[in-house]
Amino acid sequence: MYKSDIEIAQSVEMKPITCIAKTAGVDDKYLEQYGKYKAKIDLSILDELDRKEGKLVLVTAINPTPAGEGKTTTTIGLADGMRKIGKNVMVALREPSLGPVFGVKGGAAGGGYAQVVPMEDINLHFTGDFHAIGAANNLLAAMLDNHIYQGNSLNIDPRRIVWKRCVDMNDRQLRFVTDGLGGRVNGVPREDGYDITVASEIMAVLCLASSISDLKERLGRIIVGYTYDEKPVTAKDLKAHGAMAALLKDAIKPNLVQTLEGTPAFVHGGPFANIAHGCNSVTATKLAMKLGDYAITEAGFGADLGAEKFLDIKCRMAGLTPSAVVIVATIRALKMHGGVAKTDLNEENTEALLRGIPNLLRHVSNIKNVYKLPSVVAINKFPTDTDKEVQVIIDECKKLGVNVVLSDVWAKGGEGGIELAKEVVRLCEEEKGDFTFCYEDNLSIEEKIEAIVKKIYGGDGVIFDKNAQKQLKTLTDLGFSNMPVCMAKTQYSFSDDMTKLGAPESFTVTVRNVKVSAGAGFIVALTGEIMTMPGLPKVPAAEKIDVEPDGKITGLF
Repeated sequence: MYKSDIEIAQSVEMKPITCIAKTAGVDDKYLEQYGKYKAKIDLSILDELDRKEGKLVLVTAINPTPAGEGKTTTTIGLADGMRKIGKNVMVALREPSLGPVFGVKGGAAGGGYAQVVPMEDINLHFTGDFHAIGAANNLLAAMLDNHIYQGNSLNIDPRRIVWKRCVDMNDRQLRFVTDGLGGRVNGVPREDGYDITVASEIMAVLCLASSISDLKERLGRIIVGYTYDEKPVTAKDLKAHGAMAALLKDAIKPNLVQTLEGTPAFVHGGPFANIAHGCNSVTATKLAMKLGDYAITEAGFGADLGAEKFLDIKCRMAGLTPSAVVIVATIRALKMHGGVAKTDLNEENTEALLRGIPNLLRHVSNIKNVYKLPSVVAINKFPTDTDKEVQVIIDECKKLGVNVVLSDVWAKGGEGGIELAKEVVRLCEEEKGDFTFCYEDNLSIEEKIEAIVKKIYGGDGVIFDKNAQKQLKTLTDLGFSNMPVCMAKTQYSFSDDMTKLGAPESFTVTVRNVKVSAGAGFIVALTGEIMTMPGLPKVPAAEKIDVEPDGKITGLF
């Protein structure tokens, strides 16, 4: 009988965080302990540590399905595998949001014998980063509404406020609210709404900021609304950015934890992979590269969203160049892309696999031919996979000149990731990429969106509805056209239609809304219906979570 993730995590004896810091090469003077097994690292280490940066490895995946892919699990298991072959390696991951933990997805600390621990802490309050982000977000909202109430000297149009409040919980009841009711002393009545904390622009700002000074400048640039004569109003105009930065002064410091096998892991930040760029913080990634010969990181959802944003937004802004990319897939998920129902995935079905494998191949081709980076396909192994099915994937990927490696890290931890580790090391040391962005800065916003749709998604083009056309003109006139584009699109398909699985062709993508995240430094193009405040399912995961009299948490997965 298999143990649950939390049972596995609780069965392993963790090392004190001081020992993990020593393994990572972090001097005590930079270590800020949060109990025995967690710590924050002071940012001064990035300037003071005189060490050549290690090689950066990105782990991405096919378009996600209900069958599961195991991207975080593979990231952690790969790092443990590299450590087993004697490499100095660090992991850099995102922090989980409470919304999915209590909703349908569950935790995000890996799985099986490839996890980061303390798993319960990481999935719940951790070091309070998300609470700090929520507080900074809501301070700005409070100061904005207070400014209007106190006379509105900035001439803000209450109908053109774009800044929402946030809470780190799936609560559909808060998507659209009317507030300021109850008479003059209770504020100015207006329509409002809440986002989940990970969708707040402040989360993206924190994850892209390189220092406290950079953080404060980015916070000041956040646009909260527009005046009656359509001029943008910023957090700096409201004199809110200093206090917001004060709330975030500790949250910007990367968190140090460990894998089940004692590999140092930085778990920091977690922007929504639809509305934002879906990657852990720049500071954590750079720290992992500064301390390790290899830094393994991941990006949210499939490579069409996560890897594209990692490469075109994060790497562009932070000056990063990956040495290799791992593309994770499961045979089960590929069969689902080939039209097999979830209930029938355990049966061998090479025909369905051949129908679904174009999804993987398009992602592989994008990494190889658009971004010009060395890559490997990691098949996250399940007991029901057959040799025949594995061979199909090997044969198809070989046509693109990309190797396939079986990964068994869920069941075996680092031992199950040794072969993948060897291939990643080979790619880093022997294969030379020629990293190229999907588009250049000097293109128009429309041209950048079209480049992503045609080159990455495989679409025919883009339709901009009238509302989006008006917004594009406004943002261009305001001088924002030099920014990279962050596509808000369904994660389940290359297209903007979540039902089009596999590798759809002859489709267009409709952009219905375009907005600027001026603090983060990117343009957001919204397609389809992207929810920035999820709801709970009929049976929330929260129903199974409990705590025993001794404080031991049960039911997390």
